[in-house]
Amino acid sequence: MPEPSQHRDAGRPLDLEEAERLAEALRAFGSASRLRLLWALIDGEQTVEQLGAAIDMEQSAVSHQLRLLRQQRLVAVRRDGRHAHYRLFDHHLPDLLAALRNHHEHVNPPRA
Repeated sequence: MPEPSQHRDAGRPLDLEEAERLAEALRAFGSASRLRLLWALIDGEQTVEQLGAAIDMEQSAVSHQLRLLRQQRLVAVRRDGRHAHYRLFDHHLPDLLAALRNHHEHVNPPRA
């Protein structure tokens, strides 16, 4: 995983190939259940059982969504015997999730 000093300039022009890869990555955020799982992991590592209880979702559905998030490298897993412990893939994700929520609140202000 690149360190911040190893990232290329985010302001550089976006070519078609990279735009397509980014669009594919953003599709992972297009599900309310996946967003809720990511939010639940902001506070740290959790098992499938803990995540299911946290967002009131069946464990089989949680496992399916986590598999999709792993494929997009949004979550990582650590195995400990029979248990799988999931965490956010990297340090960028809490800020990205916060920016998504803040943008949504900006363009859709809460009604009084």
